Amino acid sequence: QVQLVESGGGLVQAGGSLRLSCAASGRTFSSYAMGWFRQAPGKEREFVAVITSNGGSTDYADSVKGRFTISRDNAKNTVYLQMDSLKPEDTAVYYCAKSLSYSSALGHFRSWGQGTQVTVSS
Repeated sequence: QVQLVESGGGLVQAGGSLRLSCAASGRTFSSYAMGWFRQAPGKEREFVAVITSNGGSTDYADSVKGRFTISRDNAKNTVYLQMDSLKPEDTAVYYCAKSLSYSSALGHFRSWGQGTQVTVSS
């Protein structure tokens, strides 16, 4: 069973960058598409980015397209989210999760990590 641990969050000024990591345990990491989601206070969890099991395809929410980049290293059982040109509205807890399908739908994802806080100051 894959367990996920996110890291790399923190406080950054608007326009800055952060790189989130999601480390997975287990032998089946490379079998899953991986996604990043985020949840701001008082809001529902929302899709940010997804990558196929082999890293060949990616998709992004319109709100982060052109600023965020998802990638993965299957040899290290890790998926990354490079976040550039950060805005205050990117402030949220960021979660990674796995999916058997290449999807942006929340309900397709399982094995959520504990999340990492990203705070962007104006």
